[in-house]
Amino acid sequence: MPAASGPSRLPSRPAPPAEVVALAEARAAARAHRDWPVADALKAEIEAAGWKVEDFGRAWTLVPAVPPDVVVDGVTRYGSAGSVPSVLEEAPSAVATVVVVAAAEVEPFARLLGSLAAHLPEGAEVVVVGDDPDPSWDAPLAAAGAAREGRAHVEVIRTSEPLGAAAAVNAGMRRARGAVAILASTEAELSGDAVTPVVEALGDPSVAVAGAIGLAGPALPHLEETDAAAPDAIAGAWLGFRRSDHVRFGPLDERFVEPRFLDAWWSLVLRAGDTPGAAPRRAVRVDVPLVRHPVATGAPALGGAADGTGMPSPPVDARRERLARRNGYRLLDRFRDRPDLLAARAPAAVTRG
Repeated sequence: MPAASGPSRLPSRPAPPAEVVALAEARAAARAHRDWPVADALKAEIEAAGWKVEDFGRAWTLVPAVPPDVVVDGVTRYGSAGSVPSVLEEAPSAVATVVVVAAAEVEPFARLLGSLAAHLPEGAEVVVVGDDPDPSWDAPLAAAGAAREGRAHVEVIRTSEPLGAAAAVNAGMRRARGAVAILASTEAELSGDAVTPVVEALGDPSVAVAGAIGLAGPALPHLEETDAAAPDAIAGAWLGFRRSDHVRFGPLDERFVEPRFLDAWWSLVLRAGDTPGAAPRRAVRVDVPLVRHPVATGAPALGGAADGTGMPSPPVDARRERLARRNGYRLLDRFRDRPDLLAARAPAAVTRG
């Protein structure tokens, strides 16, 4: 495959051993002949050897099961969410933690960080996950971590390669000291204090999730944006929940590499709880001073380029769509037997997914 363009100070992903490549080739042949038991057995052998195989139709690639942590310029970049030192066993020491995943484009990230510095209330903090090791992110992330303008305390953690949507959130949550956590996407820009209304809404124990944009619909996986005060789920642009609930019901399912449907899935996980037969808790849409910007059409970081060995990956957009469909099925499979979680109706008509 052609080498990636642009400089990089990160070590290359290790090449898979010849015996693992042989297993992957044998598995590809078994899949081509629809010999699924043999293919599954070979996949198990590959995973036992510390690798995983990613399929894209008839194409495949091998990646390490857990990417390594690396040190660049004295700073550790983490290969998995679980490698990030956790503060979740400590008592909360902040009112709220806003978790921001920095990937794809720098300008929307800088816009969001600037608005947080201007409008974050006292006692709140920001955790930034730099889920893109490209050197173009070095300066923006260093500036975010060094800035002490306004009232925002910002901690930056970086990954050794893109981990994907859910894993990046999990990494950020391991550094969250706030009693309330808010997931913020770079489509958001604050024009005032958007934290306090979410914190206040979550003061009601019957509320599981609160945020700026509600989602509702008669059937999964597709939900629509709604102005209803009690929607079915909250969109990921500004999505708040209790840190204690993340400890109890999390972490987020890291098979959600592409972000689509992850916000709905996590909202419903929080609402459903873990008590059989109990009525679901509520989602609440709150009015907050937040401006939404169009989402860039460029692909976000999705877990690394397809190096290793195998046929070339399909175009990024095709891969994103395939991952998004899997996310939709994952959402449907988890909650198909919980119609009580879809009590709201969506008067607006911006279809998601």
